[in-house]
Amino acid sequence: MIFDLKSSFTFSNDISSISKELQDSIKSFNSKIHQKDKTVEIKDIKIKKNILYFGIISEGIFRPHNALLQLKNEISKEFGKKHHVGVREIKITGYNISFELEKKPLKDITIPFADVKFKDKIATIILKEVDEEFLQRNYIDRMINRVSEKVESQYYEGKGEFWKAIWESAEKKPLWNKDPTEEMVKNKWLEQGPTKGKWFYRAQATAILKTMEKIAIEEVLKPLGFQEVIESHIVPFDIWLKTGHMEGMPGEFYYVCEPATRDTQAWERFVDLTKITKEVHIDELMNNLSPPKAGICYAQCPIIYWSFKGKTISEKSLPVLVYDKTAISNRYESGGRHGIERVDEFHRIEPVYIGTREQLLKLRENLLDCYKHIFNDIFDLEWRIAWVTPWYMQQAGKIGDESTQDTGTIDFEAYMPYRGDRKTSEWLEFQNLSILGDKYIKAFNIKAQKNELWSGCSGIGLERWTAAFLAQKSLDPNNWPEGFRKYLDKLPVGIEFL
Repeated sequence: MIFDLKSSFTFSNDISSISKELQDSIKSFNSKIHQKDKTVEIKDIKIKKNILYFGIISEGIFRPHNALLQLKNEISKEFGKKHHVGVREIKITGYNISFELEKKPLKDITIPFADVKFKDKIATIILKEVDEEFLQRNYIDRMINRVSEKVESQYYEGKGEFWKAIWESAEKKPLWNKDPTEEMVKNKWLEQGPTKGKWFYRAQATAILKTMEKIAIEEVLKPLGFQEVIESHIVPFDIWLKTGHMEGMPGEFYYVCEPATRDTQAWERFVDLTKITKEVHIDELMNNLSPPKAGICYAQCPIIYWSFKGKTISEKSLPVLVYDKTAISNRYESGGRHGIERVDEFHRIEPVYIGTREQLLKLRENLLDCYKHIFNDIFDLEWRIAWVTPWYMQQAGKIGDESTQDTGTIDFEAYMPYRGDRKTSEWLEFQNLSILGDKYIKAFNIKAQKNELWSGCSGIGLERWTAAFLAQKSLDPNNWPEGFRKYLDKLPVGIEFL
């Protein structure tokens, strides 16, 4: 890695008369840096009135921008006392950073704040007019990492996620081959929501969803010792920054804006326009809103992890087993919506677990046993289990494989007869189970008294469970397995519309 920085210090007074002292001081500073990194060199020193010009190059671990800030502090301290002059401003007139990539880029890329040039596997970041704050915020190293990430991701664009089947149930004879969502709409169990990707569930559909919730709690969460918690539906950006969601899927969030004020005078024009035109004037509304600082729940686990931020968990409380079922998840699906199984707004239970590696591996086996009992004995589904790429690995441009072993994600997929032949049609991912290692433990600085902690989650989507079940078993309760009918043997009569 080669760093070539050109910079200048603007002083509070003319420094021409102390030129020799300044140059000697810089040489002394350079000698001290050499003890850490012999490749660092401060060169091309020139003084013109109150401006000191110089360059810094490095091929080692010591970054020129870090040397620059340290040099400013040393000069200000030494010459402030002796000559009553200090550095008022730092200017970066040019900063080129060249480094070797693991793979040759397939196409050009762009990043903020700089130009990027490539020659075979060598990337060069070219910065201009960089200020002191920029250097202090450690943007440089993140920019280097981002270039490497974007080049690496070029080799995975367009490729499907890693998928490997690890278990499959026996084939089950379909009872019908209709789309359950379409049939529920025809039967007036469902109403398309007032905005896209949402549904209004009438009594019959609601009864099925609430039954799914009850089965999950009674057959999985209570037997394994999970405790219910209640969390906010609103997630501040700083939480998503820690979990990686903010950089992983910003195009899928629903964002939240607070009113800039409650002052009735500030809102008077908006109210007048609304009363007169009976329309919502978006431009006027935007004048009275604050910029978004949060979003609606995407998944419940980030706020659950936040609740443990900076805390040390007692050994006797491990493993921590909690779940939330109140926060409604919202994800902007754009053109990919379909039925109740792919929506913008859905209802899910999010179990989160924190414990030692051994505790979580044991818990995974117990969760698998509970899920198998539900999907085999209660739902009587045709389904399978597969290793897949966790979302955070996909966003980093990495494709997982069976070597993930202890950590990773297991998907549960159900055959959907209305989609066609079981061998060629797309199955529905209706459940997952993840162990994520220490990713979120480190992000939120969660500790135990003695042991290293891991965490994981296993989102239970009530719409997905319902879609998988009804696609195979129909809307007729007489066709439902005995195990399910113990929980729901008949449906509400519902409302008749004329």
